[in-house]
This record gives sequence, structure tokens and C-alpha cells, in this order.
Amino acid sequence: MKYIIVNGKKHSFPEEMADRKLLDFLREDLRLHGTKNGCGIGACGACTVLVNNQPRRSCVTPLSKVEGSQVLTIEGMEEESGKLHPLQQAFVDAGAIQCGFCTPGMVMTAHAFLLKNASPSREEIRKALAGNLCRCTGYQQIVDAIEAAAPYYRR
Repeated sequence: MKYIIVNGKKHSFPEEMADRKLLDFLREDLRLHGTKNGCGIGACGACTVLVNNQPRRSCVTPLSKVEGSQVLTIEGMEEESGKLHPLQQAFVDAGAIQCGFCTPGMVMTAHAFLLKNASPSREEIRKALAGNLCRCTGYQQIVDAIEAAAPYYRR
């Protein structure tokens, strides 16, 4: 049996599932529906999760490539009490959530970025989000949310 750790919990999978996409395992087996399937080819960013704190497109990532790794999904960002992570709350406060389809991937990409750069410029934020597509917000509110959440990461 192989395994991955998703949101702090170990999950096993048999060898014959090694070619299965991480996105399908998360959504179908673990019932974690926050991660979205936008394009299925790794181009839109809706399916972004963190693998060992690095953004990864789960729609094109086979389980074999993340075996033994730590995977963080949007559900894992929330505190045990149910309180939103400060980055998630910043998205809400800034109006950076409209249809919400791209939001989990945006939040996960932003989280990985802020872990590396807790004092980003607006241009650096825009560059970090270049691989995540949003059809609703025009990105301004998303950049505002990430900028507002950055001080949390400087602690």
C-alpha cells in the first residue's frame, strides 16, 4: 500500500491506483470537493493544491508522483474551530469571491506564494497568480485580498 497525507491525515491507496489523478482521489475517494476541475489539462489553476507547500495542479498529477507527500487542500486551510484562515477571510472581506469556482486554487497559490514572500509588491502578487484564471473578479479584489493577508505571514 502507498500513502499520502492530506490535510494532516494519512490516506492509503493500492499500487493499482498509482496512475489515478490526485484530483479524482481527493474529490471522489476523500470527498474533499473544494478542489475544482476547471480544465482537466493543468492550464487554469482551479485544481491547485499544495504538495509539500508547493503549488501543484491536481488534475494532471498522478498519485504516484505525490506518494508519501503532504498535501494541503482548501479544506485544510480552515482552523479546527471552523474559523477561516486569515487568507480565506481576506478573500471574503475584499470581495474576491464571486462565483467561487477559481477561489480554492487562487487561495492555495497565494498561500504558497506568501509562505515564500510575506512582503510582496502588487506586481509580484500578479505574477504569482499568472497561472490561475478567474472569469468574474477582474483580479483587482484578489490582489487586494492577498495584499491584506500578507501581514499575517510576517509573524
